Amino acid sequence: MLLALAPFFPQPHLVEKLRMLAAGELVRPLDIFDLVFRCAPLVLLVVKRASSR
Repeated sequence: MLLALAPFFPQPHLVEKLRMLAAGELVRPLDIFDLVFRCAPLVLLVVKRASSR
């Protein structure tokens, strides 16, 4: 969870990448990889929580 939110100042990196995605500015392969890398722990957490029910 901390990886998705780090760095905390001035805004979380994941929030910045999601804003870039919404604006259509997420075009560089490194930015796309960074978004996937930072979302992976959150997606894994959701999948594990859903499968445990």
